[in-house]
Parts: sequence; structure tokens; C-alpha cells
Amino acid sequence: MLSTQAIPQSWGRYPRVKPARVVPIYWRDQLPDLRTLPGPLLAYGYGRSYGDSCLNENGTVLVTSHLRRFLAFDEEQGLLRCEAGVSLAEVLDLIVPRGWFLPVSPGTKFVSVGGAIANDIHGKNHHKAGTFGCHVTRFELLRSNGERLVCSPTENRELFEATIGGLGLTGLILWAEFRLKRIHNPYIDMERIRYDSLEEFMELCAESDEQYEYTVAWVDCLASGSKLGRGIFMRGNHNQSPDYARKPLPRKLPLAVPVDLPSFTLNTLTLKIFNTLYDHSQLQKRVFKVIPYEPFFYPLDSIHDWNRMYGPRGFFQYQCVVPYDQGYDVMKEILQRISRSGQGSFLAVLKKFGDVRSPGLLSFPRPGLTLALDFANQGPKTLRLFDELDALVRESGGALYPAKDARMHGEDFKRFFPRWQEFMRYVDPKFSSSFWRRMALVPSREQSATVEV
Repeated sequence: MLSTQAIPQSWGRYPRVKPARVVPIYWRDQLPDLRTLPGPLLAYGYGRSYGDSCLNENGTVLVTSHLRRFLAFDEEQGLLRCEAGVSLAEVLDLIVPRGWFLPVSPGTKFVSVGGAIANDIHGKNHHKAGTFGCHVTRFELLRSNGERLVCSPTENRELFEATIGGLGLTGLILWAEFRLKRIHNPYIDMERIRYDSLEEFMELCAESDEQYEYTVAWVDCLASGSKLGRGIFMRGNHNQSPDYARKPLPRKLPLAVPVDLPSFTLNTLTLKIFNTLYDHSQLQKRVFKVIPYEPFFYPLDSIHDWNRMYGPRGFFQYQCVVPYDQGYDVMKEILQRISRSGQGSFLAVLKKFGDVRSPGLLSFPRPGLTLALDFANQGPKTLRLFDELDALVRESGGALYPAKDARMHGEDFKRFFPRWQEFMRYVDPKFSSSFWRRMALVPSREQSATVEV
């Protein structure tokens, strides 16, 4: 029977599935006996994964968002230890006034530390800092047999590497320790550059790699012809002026989308209008500003429940990476297919991954170009387009991001993540997810005797 706890859902609000039960975790010293809970089990933080990697249909969901305590903070070394349910927003509130910042941050601060590890999140500085997992020093993992294991690069190393990017399948992360980045103040020196083509984007990437820690581009996914791939390139570094250390951060009241918008609100016409207006919102070719860190890293966090803009049917986010040596040609073809389809959205991000290697066995980032954009759920029409895009990614030797996925094919997953068989050795026999079962990756015969599906 489903408890009165709110039914977990993903940020894309698709698929709509229900767990059989929801079990909140409040205290690390009063943990439920996982052996007695009906399986399969899966941890759930704040539900910011877009697809079904955070969902567990007909299973037991372990809600970790109550594990929100800070355990230790070495302000000299920038080493923070906290429970797995602490959000990145709470981490920032603690560390930024003390002159520290997250080593890696995704596009939202409303994710848990445990989720950041399980999905091995990446950000605008991948070419400099790699993934979040590169900065994790250790964590405690609860296995379904009751074992509590401290994992690090030197202790239980195999489980450490399997858990980073392991989609929550190796057990329940209870706490984690990770290194921070020193900053002088909470402001960013940002430059915004209007560019007119994918070729110009590539030139800006090459020009920016060495001098800028953070790079990302908004791309007009409906542009075509000579304007294919046009957009606004943003690059930035942490400001180092002592003047801004004394300048208080402005306070803004967040907006909200209070109801589901009609499904027809986001269509080809409205998207073209928005994209054209956004592209021309900056009249100059280049604009330099010093801005607070929040609008630079988390522009959409100022709009609560923005996922409701896509209506009750929800939406898909499609994120792929293609190898850099083929990146221009493959990304050009991907953008052409999207433009011809008239789908896509105003939320389209293009950036470059560097070659900093993650310790995670299933980590998604790899050297190349990565594109992430939202698609309103238009049923078979949208899924047919994804199949076309998958073929391009597959042929290039690229990959899709499981944390953003709700429809990838299992054979593609195995191709995109060739270490999956090695990873399977470390999957907890009682943990699973809707995503994992959709990939047809089930426990071995030896494991299945202890699993209730």
C-alpha cells in the first residue's frame, strides 16, 4: 500500500508511475532493515532527474531528503562532509559566505549530494574540473545486507568507482565528503557573445578553453541554413576584486508556474518567436558584466515548477555527447534534424566536454560536444525523432545521459557504456529502478533469489 508520503516523480513528469511504498529515511542511526523491506529498493532525493532513473515502479522508494545534516567542514582545506540528502542549495548557503564554491555544479542547485554522486553531475567547467565525482573523497554506503561501507579511492575502491555515476544501484549513500573550490567573492565575470553559426561556436570554444573556467552556449534549435547552430555563447570566471567581496548579493523573489499550461502553448510558432526574440535581446556582439553567481549558474531556479510549462503530458530532455573529432559534422546533422522537425524548445544548451576522466564506471561525460534540450511530449512524433538522433549518436561513438533519459533502448545503453558488465558485479542485489529494468539489466540468477520484483 502506498504511504501518505507524496508520490515521487521525475522532473520531466514522464513516465507517470507509482512505487508500491515510500519509506522516508530520517536518521543514520535509525535506519530501516533493508532486508525486511519488499524490493526492489531505490533512493530518491529531490526528483530532478528528468526520466525514470529516479523512479521505481511497484517497488520501495527510500526518500533521503530528510538526511540534511552537515557533519564536518574544514575551512582551511575546503573539505566538506554532509549527509546525502543535503541539497546543493544548502551547501552553497553554507560555503559561499566563507569563500568557497562547489567544484562542479549542474544547471540547478536543487539536487541532493547523493544524487550528484549517483548521476556524476557535470557543469560548465567540465573542460577544467571534470565531473562532481572527481572531487569526492569518500562516502558511506549502506548495502541491503546491512553492511555499512566507507568507500574511497583507497578503501572499497571498486564500490567507490561503481557508485559514482552508478544511478543509485549500488546501495544507499548515507553521507559524503568532497573538496570545494576557493573563491574571492560570490560574483562572476561574465561575457556574452552573439554568434551566428555552429562553426563560430567551435571557434569560440577553442578560443575560450584556456582562459575561462566556465563556458556554455544557448543555441537556437530551430535556426536553419547559414544560421544553423546560432546562439549566445557565455563564458566566465570567478571575480577576484575585493570590492565585490563587500557587495551584498541582491535578493529576488522567485517566480512560479502555478498550474499546468495547456499542451499547445509550446508549439513551433511560439518557439520560433521566443528564440528570435532571445537571440536579438542582446544587440551588441559582445557584452561583459559582473553578475551574482546564481543567475549565471541557475537561471531557471528563479522559476519554481517551470516543468509545468510543458503541460500535463510532461516532456523529455535529450542529452547526447559526440566525440570531438566528429563533433562539428555530427552536431550539424543533429541540429538539422531537430530544426526540420519543428520540435525542440527554448531550453537548448550546447557545450564542450574536456578530457578530465571521472572515476565512475558509468560516467556519461567524455571528450566531445554535448547538446541538451527539452522536447514537449508529443507522443510517437517525438519518439521517432529521438530514434533518428540516436542513430547519429550511435554511429559517431557518442552516448546519451541516463539521468536525462526516459526512452533509450537497452542495446544502445550497453553500447554507450561498455563497462556495464563490470558495473553489474557491484549492483546491490536488492536495488533497481524503472530505468534499469527498462534497459533489461536484471540481477543474475544468484542475485535474483534475494530480489522481490
